[in-house]
Amino acid sequence: MLRIGIVAGETSGDIIASGLIKEILRRYPDAVVEGIAGPLMQKAGCRAIYDAEKLAVMGFTELLSQLPGILKIRRLLTAYFIANPPDVFIGVDAPDFNIILENRLKKNGIKTVHYVSPSVWAWREYRMKKISRSIDLMLTLFPFEESFYKKHNIPVKFVGHPLANEIPLYSDKKIARKPLGLPLEKKIVAILPGSRMSELKQLAGLMIDSAQQCLEHLPNLHFVTPMVNAKTKKYFEEQLTLKSVSFPLTIIDGRSREVMAAADVILMASGTAALEGLLVNRPMVVTYRVSKLSYLIYNALIKLDNISLPNLLAEKTLVPEFIQNKATVKNLATAVIQLIKNEQQSMMLEENFSKIHIQLQQNANVVATEEIMKLVGKADGLGV
Repeated sequence: MLRIGIVAGETSGDIIASGLIKEILRRYPDAVVEGIAGPLMQKAGCRAIYDAEKLAVMGFTELLSQLPGILKIRRLLTAYFIANPPDVFIGVDAPDFNIILENRLKKNGIKTVHYVSPSVWAWREYRMKKISRSIDLMLTLFPFEESFYKKHNIPVKFVGHPLANEIPLYSDKKIARKPLGLPLEKKIVAILPGSRMSELKQLAGLMIDSAQQCLEHLPNLHFVTPMVNAKTKKYFEEQLTLKSVSFPLTIIDGRSREVMAAADVILMASGTAALEGLLVNRPMVVTYRVSKLSYLIYNALIKLDNISLPNLLAEKTLVPEFIQNKATVKNLATAVIQLIKNEQQSMMLEENFSKIHIQLQQNANVVATEEIMKLVGKADGLGV
């Protein structure tokens, strides 16, 4: 029987890992998949030893209060997999947690795969030696990452992004609006302040104020925001009440992709959601803030001009992004208004997004599964 250990942290890892699990179980219905899993992974057939939410922490300073619990989970999980060795362990994203776990498991003779490259090409390149010692295979989502690992002689395969095959190249705004109950005749701005509470605390108020300023210049706007769970929804509604603002706003439970497809422009936190925004082909303004101490540390280490995925994939500044001190109401509102008014700029973004979308369509779940099965000597079963 095929046994697979897997760990994913946060929403993005849950999405990617769930597609991989489905493909593995399609080929090997009797396989046992277990580890740290989010709701999508569990629905796909993974047994959750721990819930993925326990790893969803943002920033250096924010991590400190949660660190003892996270270290305990890793220690217990390491012991569990050593005592019950899987045929392969797959760490999906969450590199600070997974690379050390992978290193310990590999030392005990367990094959290890890391799926979703850490951003070592942006910062902490010194970790490449540790990654090399910890994994048998790196699976990357983006083409520029593959060449980076080859340069360091680490086994690697570019598999594309699973969402690129899942999301159609074209989606109609009006068709997307109807099931969400959004007005067909208005310009719609989607507000996505992030999926984690730590992100909402930094960005929710900023985005609400920015929306208010946009409305003062463009009264025909309607806003929509998807909330990932009841906790984030409650916090966002509390911010609305505290600021005593009133503007046309629809709050949706989940369904962030549909919300983005319904929008004319997206105002969003930098992260995987920005990639989804690119794939649904909607113009966007990207922002991000962390604590001052976290930013000082990041700023000293990161060696990139841009941080948002659309700009990294385009290898140029394609979408407006405002990070930390540049994340102001004026900057965000001005950028959103410009995208709404300037149809030529929006069309240029959409053309570039389509090209990147096609490049990422590699049938990632299938390719990743094939590479993993080759590693564990199960390639004969690939035709199942």
